[in-house]
Amino acid sequence: MAGSSKKPEKMYYTIGEVARMFDVNTSLIRFWEKEFPELRPKKNERGVRKYTPENMEAVRRIYHLVKERGFTLKGARQKYKDNPTDVVQTEDVVRRLLKIK
Repeated sequence: MAGSSKKPEKMYYTIGEVARMFDVNTSLIRFWEKEFPELRPKKNERGVRKYTPENMEAVRRIYHLVKERGFTLKGARQKYKDNPTDVVQTEDVVRRLLKIK
């Protein structure tokens, strides 16, 4: 793979991996699944959650709204539902500003 320094994205992540990436408890991720219809991971026949890259993007947006911007769950749900693209653009600006500090 010459010229490709980017690590290939996994097809699925476990709830433990997701929790570690965002430094939260698995119980919070399960709670967010109930609160945000956008976050619905696949489950295998044993009920084990399998998070896709799209699910990871939803977790990232929810995390940004709730943990970084301080939205209530109700406010975050409304913001996500009304204007999800604004969520991403705002998050990008916040991340750039944090890098400058």
